Amino acid sequence: MERKKNMKKSYYILFIACLLVSCADNKASKTADKPSVPMFNADSCFSYVMAQTELGARVPNTQSHRQCADYLSEKLRMYADTVIVQECLLKAYNGNMLQSKNIIASFNTVTKNRLMLCAHWDSRPFCDEETDPIKQKSPVIGANDGASGVAVLLELARIIDSVPCNIGVDIILFDAEDYGVSEVEGSFCLGSQYWAKNLHEINYNPKYGILLDMVGDKSAIFCKDAVSAHFAPDVQNKIWKRAAELGYSNLFVDKAVGELIDDHYYINIIAGIPCIDIIHYDSETGFPDTWHTNDDVIDNISKSTLKAVGTVLTTIIYEEK
Repeated sequence: MERKKNMKKSYYILFIACLLVSCADNKASKTADKPSVPMFNADSCFSYVMAQTELGARVPNTQSHRQCADYLSEKLRMYADTVIVQECLLKAYNGNMLQSKNIIASFNTVTKNRLMLCAHWDSRPFCDEETDPIKQKSPVIGANDGASGVAVLLELARIIDSVPCNIGVDIILFDAEDYGVSEVEGSFCLGSQYWAKNLHEINYNPKYGILLDMVGDKSAIFCKDAVSAHFAPDVQNKIWKRAAELGYSNLFVDKAVGELIDDHYYINIIAGIPCIDIIHYDSETGFPDTWHTNDDVIDNISKSTLKAVGTVLTTIIYEEK
């Protein structure tokens, strides 16, 4: 009788042990199935903003603009598999011919399953939102309006080089975006218009694109613009949903705003690539207070905002199948 009790007890212990091993295996399997998302380094990203602004305003046809083009090209060549500089001469609204460069960096070039990430790297030739006529004549340094989005993409390039992802990624830095005036239709986004008509690769067809514009302000708010909602609603909803899950619903606000004519507009209507815009704009407060003013400088850039945007994008990239 005692022997049977001991055998029964042994069988019970063995059963529990097997059950625990099975649970551990299932947990390990689930962990293995979940992609590992690298950490986005806000300090590194901030240093990329500073490097651009230290060159001065990146207005086409200026020395600062040429120096920044070299800096961005060299930096991306450190990380990417290939870098293409698409040079073009673009006519501005005032007749000026702008020596422009779209800079395209590609990762994991062999795969057809690709994402497109973009931002503009130039800055505005005048501060038209200033009330002082003297201040209006100075160019915008563009720490937020241009450099912040570029910096996030440079940090992503560094991350992808260190920790390869499963998909192909193309980073495109558009030029001559901010050389327009509202009175002349189509005078903004000249670089992206040119690229959309002259794709860097025949039959280029990524799954979707994400545009970054003004993503570093301390009071940032990213609402759902109507152009993105029209052309790529699933992409827009996925990104805002994932941002909320990551704890950034205070920045990525689930609120619809009107049409914004930004680079993504031309990517959608000319190239036919579904592309959304992550941009600081709210129907009540508009663009950030520093927009097109002398205050768009490094002192008004927030590492926490850069961290939030970078973390959301890193997560989207590494979870993409």
